[in-house]
Amino acid sequence: MDFAHSFALVLPELVVTGAGLLLLLVAAWGGDKIARLIAIAAAAALFTAGLLLVPGLHTGTDGPDVLAFGGLLKIDTFALFAKALIYLAAIAALMIAPAFFAGPSAGSERGMRAEYPVLILFAAVGMGLMVSANDFMSLYLGLELNSLSAYVLAAILRRETRSGEAGLKYFVLGALASGILLYGISLLYGFTGGTSFSAVRAGLTGEMGTGALFGVIFVLSGLAFKISAVPFHMWTPDVYEGAPTPVTAFFATAPKVAAVALTARVVFEVFGGQVAAWQQIVMFMALASIIFGALGAIGQDNLKRLLAYSSINNIGFILLGLAVANAAGASAMLVYLFIYVTMSIGCFVALLMLRDDEGRLYETFADIRGLSVTKPAVAWALLIFMFSLAGIPPLLGFFAKFVIFQATIEAGLVVFGAIAIAASVVGAFYYIKFVKVMFFDEPAGIVTGKSGPAHWVLLALTGLIISPLGYFLTPSLTDLADKAASSLFLAV
Repeated sequence: MDFAHSFALVLPELVVTGAGLLLLLVAAWGGDKIARLIAIAAAAALFTAGLLLVPGLHTGTDGPDVLAFGGLLKIDTFALFAKALIYLAAIAALMIAPAFFAGPSAGSERGMRAEYPVLILFAAVGMGLMVSANDFMSLYLGLELNSLSAYVLAAILRRETRSGEAGLKYFVLGALASGILLYGISLLYGFTGGTSFSAVRAGLTGEMGTGALFGVIFVLSGLAFKISAVPFHMWTPDVYEGAPTPVTAFFATAPKVAAVALTARVVFEVFGGQVAAWQQIVMFMALASIIFGALGAIGQDNLKRLLAYSSINNIGFILLGLAVANAAGASAMLVYLFIYVTMSIGCFVALLMLRDDEGRLYETFADIRGLSVTKPAVAWALLIFMFSLAGIPPLLGFFAKFVIFQATIEAGLVVFGAIAIAASVVGAFYYIKFVKVMFFDEPAGIVTGKSGPAHWVLLALTGLIISPLGYFLTPSLTDLADKAASSLFLAV
């Protein structure tokens, strides 16, 4: 085993891990009063790690040289693409946090806690291991490192009932999902004789036995919880609503990328020889998530809870690309994932700008009545993001759905594509409700506070990407997604 080569491959993780350990000591020594400095240092570490990914993304990294530590990790183009999205989302979560924790919405715990950026860093390390996993042991190690950090993040406002409830629900249901995943892994190990992805794939060659099939089902069920796909979505609305808004923004982006990328790697590289065994499961979860996400959001009044159902709906479209079971579907899935992360960051930044003069946040439809009068820039930004999430042209969200539908139809899954299109039309109802409330209702006049420069920068940047100008990025994005997707099929 060439340790020098392995450490070179995981250099981004080493940077983030080293920064996390160092900043943990700094946080213990300096306390919450230097939390902003720790957040800046954490963002710098993530940015540095992201820069280390650029050469591999530009040239593409595949073949035997991408294996690290005896095949436990696989640092291919697919992993690099997912890590880049994870690091960008984590930086955004760090940028938007200070203003929230300094305001009344943080309750009795005013001021950002020093451990918040440290937990983000450790979660990012776990997610990096998840997307690079080439063995079920490294898969579980990365997943639990991310999950343990996420449980604490959800309940970081310890004296706030909603935050504590969100953290407890996430922990209990997450532990259940981890148990299901471990049981599936143990079944696969028992019936194939190995834990590495290549060994399990080889053991599943030919006719699959009932025990191995149950292993596949349990593994997919455990992963479905992490991406909040129906029927394992039950935690999402409550956790999104109860967790602090910057944490909710983080949950809606970076962990979603990691979980989707991990699921894609498992189904293509481990279960790729048994497409019939998993395709119908993924297809059911995709259509159920699209339909339930569209219908479940209709009656919601809390904006964060509505975005939770929107997340379930969008995960359905991402899984639809996965269910196509070819490189075109995987590429479409990655394109959709990038655009979804951009839209989600923009939406949550806009929600954080719904504040009064004292910094108190608002998050219901009643609070944004007539927002176009009191805060026209925020209202128009929300309009753009909502229309993009609905897939209305010429915004970039339309392109995301288009590439998914194109891959689905080209694979001959016309009926499933038609059902998804119909559900997408239904889902447009609650997105358009934003426009009706903000532009046609009498102004509530309570959203009058000013927002910081970090919020405006992120809002402008995500808005530009989602606008028609974002189509200039699509050739490069599609090329990167094609390279990343093709690396999943090299061993097939």
